[in-house]
Amino acid sequence: MAKKLKALAGAVADNQFAVTVKESAHQIWLAGLGAFAKAQEEGNKVFDALVKEGESIQTKTRKVADEKISEVAGKAAGTWDRLETVFEDRVARALGSLGVPTKKDIDKLSRRVADLTAVVAELTEGKGAAPVARQAPSATRAAAAKKAPVAKSALVAKKAPVVKKAVAVKKAPVAKKTAA
Repeated sequence: MAKKLKALAGAVADNQFAVTVKESAHQIWLAGLGAFAKAQEEGNKVFDALVKEGESIQTKTRKVADEKISEVAGKAAGTWDRLETVFEDRVARALGSLGVPTKKDIDKLSRRVADLTAVVAELTEGKGAAPVARQAPSATRAAAAKKAPVAKSALVAKKAPVVKKAVAVKKAPVAKKTAA
């Protein structure tokens, strides 16, 4: 009989357990239905709030990205400037080692040629005619530089021997200056 009572008690306990599980499952089901209904009601509100939050994050991200891009662009520009300077220096050294004159050298020689042309013009004009009033050095250079081809052709046509003599006289001091 004890066995029968234990079996009956076990059956009742199993029934109660089954009923409890069934009631819990029913409550979980109802909670899910309630959450679904609430989500439908407030779904638009939540969706709008999420959109606003997303826009805020996108704005912040874009600002940070733009700052990083400008920072990198600044570094890149500085790097290009340094690279350009290094390239120019190396080209200048290579040209210098080959004996190619720089712009500075050519300008210096151009000034010397203009000065010498002015002196030659003064000497040639002084020999054949009355003395001419001397111009200021900068004006003499500019005038001589502009008139040099015309003066030379005129001198060759009229007074070739005088030009040779004037040039011969001026060669010695020039040679001493360049040697020093």
